[in-house]
Amino acid sequence: MKKKIKKSGFDNNLTNYGDIEFSSYLRRSFAKSMGYTDESLNKPIVGIINTSSGFNSCHRHFPEMIDALKRGINSNGCLPVEFPVISLGEVYLHPTSMMFRNLMSMDVEEMIRAQPLDAVVLLGGCDKTLPAMIMGAISAQKPFVVLPAGPMITSKFENNRLGACTDCRRYWSNYREGKISRHKISEVENKLASSAGTCSVMGTASTMACISEVMGLCLTDSSCVPAVYSERLNIAEKTGIICAKIARKKIKKIKKINKQDIYNALVCLLSLGGSTNAIIHLTAIAGRLGIKVDLREFNKISNKTPVLVDLKPTGKFYMEDFYHAGGMKALLKELKPLLKLGTSNIEGKSLSTIINSNSKSFHDQNVIRSRKKPFEKHGGLISLFGNICPSGAILKRSAADKKLFEKTGKAVVFEDIKSMSKLIDNKSLKISKNDFLILKNIGPKTVYGMPEAGYLPIPKKLLKSGVKDMIRISDGRMSGTAFGTIILHVSPESSVGGPFSIIKNGDKIKLSVKNKRLDLIISKNELKNRLNKQISKKIPNIKRGYLKLYYDSVLQAHEGCDFDFLQYKK
Repeated sequence: MKKKIKKSGFDNNLTNYGDIEFSSYLRRSFAKSMGYTDESLNKPIVGIINTSSGFNSCHRHFPEMIDALKRGINSNGCLPVEFPVISLGEVYLHPTSMMFRNLMSMDVEEMIRAQPLDAVVLLGGCDKTLPAMIMGAISAQKPFVVLPAGPMITSKFENNRLGACTDCRRYWSNYREGKISRHKISEVENKLASSAGTCSVMGTASTMACISEVMGLCLTDSSCVPAVYSERLNIAEKTGIICAKIARKKIKKIKKINKQDIYNALVCLLSLGGSTNAIIHLTAIAGRLGIKVDLREFNKISNKTPVLVDLKPTGKFYMEDFYHAGGMKALLKELKPLLKLGTSNIEGKSLSTIINSNSKSFHDQNVIRSRKKPFEKHGGLISLFGNICPSGAILKRSAADKKLFEKTGKAVVFEDIKSMSKLIDNKSLKISKNDFLILKNIGPKTVYGMPEAGYLPIPKKLLKSGVKDMIRISDGRMSGTAFGTIILHVSPESSVGGPFSIIKNGDKIKLSVKNKRLDLIISKNELKNRLNKQISKKIPNIKRGYLKLYYDSVLQAHEGCDFDFLQYKK
């Protein structure tokens, strides 16, 4: 009599040997070499994606979190099995972690699909990690739950609070300006990242964690409890319990991201004054679902969404302050009239129910304002359009100097990173504080992989004269921890012949935040002539490996920089 093979637990997704019973027999034999009993092997399996790595300091506390997850999973009748995927430690990757986000998403997708999992926990935090895992899990079409790493706590330097990584830029700028010594900048280096966890400001990691919470992908407070707090382990155990219930079908309504979730994520992003990178990641996540993020519609949302959170780099507080001030519970309560309340979370609870159940939670309005007294009346980010960015560009206006919002200036152009690095501090560089710094050829379809080089340094001679900010424009990105009047993600990029590529030294450019415009002051005929006369770009001689796949397949910034073949297809 043939053995009945279950399509769950260890008998799910059996290796193909041409004999299904043999496949089950062989798999169980090897599983028993790890000490599993038949009782364990007959349970539903909850996978734990472990993104810890010696090259990812943000995730060094994961062993404890995994222990807590396993407690929750075991207590609810499932078998926890952790497994590794690619880990993206932001500061450890060359040329940039963004180049490898899609590779990680493919790894996550295929390992979820190939292995015997009934549900899976996505454990990660560092910048590109959460979006990569969410993208991959969506495409794998298995139930998943997100567990963010949590933010670092702050340290002190000379009685000033210090947190990665906005403060590192402030001190580095002071060092370049000659205000502090090499000894002092070394002291800052020693104290900047003071614990496990992601950057302690509203950078990309924290922004994506908060967005995951508002989309219902993780439990309440998962986004903002500091990494080293005991509450983080408590949340991990509860997350394990929920994921086990999903695996055992005790939670009937499986969370699936929809258009309303993406809308709520955009509202949250704007109210947080969050990272510019989140626009790219959200667009890529939406693209895996066949949902389009329209940058013109994004501006309409921004016009009616106030900035309510006063965190660095746009404000003065840190993630631990955000948590103690009420965190996402307090923010969502204030945003309630602006949100789509019918969406649900991983427990099957509606967003409306979640907000109402937390309506009496503590709320410190020094950190999280009410809608009646916002820090800014309009959202922290906007899209700009014009003759050099017909598909859009992004400005984080909450981190910019309002005095520069309506301005015309002369272009000082760098054709690539190498020329910028060589010339930016050259004493012979002709530049004034009213000029616009332009950096080309650092978009997604370059060998640089769209690095965070859009945060162009202000030339030393201007720094020493007291200049703190100036308009900087590129087709690259900047860190979510950065600040300044910086225009990013110009699309289409210069390397594919976009009109951004035709800007010359001395050209006049006009920025109007009020009108959401960025234009080269040039006649239509001259614009057309320059585009027609462009010398075709030299295609990099990439013959093999992931870099070739990346270069051949990556989409533009306004499309999320995903690979064309990974997007949702009907």
